Amino acid sequence: MRTVGLVPPSSRRAFVSPDGPRAAAMAAASPRCTSVRLPALAAVVLLLMSATTVQSSQGDKEPVYRDCVKQCVRTNCTGARLRGFQSAQPQYMALTGWTCRDDCRYQCMWTTVGLYQAEGYRVPQFHGKWPFARFLCFEEPASALASLLNGLACLLMLLRYRSTVPRQSPMYHTINAFSLVSLNAWFWSTVFHTRDTYLTEKMDYFCATAVILYSIYLCCVRTLGLRRPGVSSMVGVLLILAFTSHVSYLTFVSFDYGYNMAANATIGMVNLLWWLCWCWQNRRTLPYWWKCGLVVLLLHGLALLELLDFPPLLWILDAHAVWHLSTIPVHFLFYSFLIDDSLYLLNTEKMGVKVE
Repeated sequence: MRTVGLVPPSSRRAFVSPDGPRAAAMAAASPRCTSVRLPALAAVVLLLMSATTVQSSQGDKEPVYRDCVKQCVRTNCTGARLRGFQSAQPQYMALTGWTCRDDCRYQCMWTTVGLYQAEGYRVPQFHGKWPFARFLCFEEPASALASLLNGLACLLMLLRYRSTVPRQSPMYHTINAFSLVSLNAWFWSTVFHTRDTYLTEKMDYFCATAVILYSIYLCCVRTLGLRRPGVSSMVGVLLILAFTSHVSYLTFVSFDYGYNMAANATIGMVNLLWWLCWCWQNRRTLPYWWKCGLVVLLLHGLALLELLDFPPLLWILDAHAVWHLSTIPVHFLFYSFLIDDSLYLLNTEKMGVKVE
């Protein structure tokens, strides 16, 4: 893991404005890139992944940063220097799409951070995110690890569910489908935090929305669909249309972060209230109801950790990573509820008792 450029260049002195440090020239601050020619097999996929997200922040607006990147690219990303970069670049960096320009941006980010800290300013964000120390090919190591652990927890509990609950249980197939949607979301979350590109960002956002919408469908099937399958089918069609419209707008009209957040908050609130209403109605008949209620409250409560939004501790652990780490135990409680409820439904079906 390399963090070259944490100390401001000695041959240039940045002058400071109220917005932060500035520099007239950065010729002495162009880091030397050391990173392999892309295998032809991965070229097609990485053609889509190579367009990194463009979101302006204070750090990447700084002349000190922009001049550093221009000088670094001009010096290191052409001719013999570029060939040297490609031959020295580790294979895992090439496979994840790191280019010479990306490496320049990474090194110059730390140069700019060093200047901010030297002048006593708060650490800025770059391209919509805090500066993170790269570990191997992982841009956000803590968030990537947390996403992976969430996925593993989900997979472990899915396997436990399948080994405990017979296939004849009324909710068996719906819960299996929900688990696969969740696993897909955690996979893309891990990929996105490993390498933030135009494609991986969209997949992370879209798959997270799909999980919330499927959770609403899961709730609908549990509360209404077992007695009125037509109702849950209609709701399912409406949710698919909503998801299609959401993805189409963000893809073809405008990738609006504010709209995406508002949309997810709205459907998340629908999900929360629906599940809580079901828990309240069944609190006297189902001894395990509290597990479901606690899960939905925890998931929505823990999401508030995102509001902390502090610069990463040790350049690794930020509020988003803390949020993802905090949700890992929730999977075990949620699947414990799903197992209890599925077995209850199976037993009541066998006895011919009306399902609540």
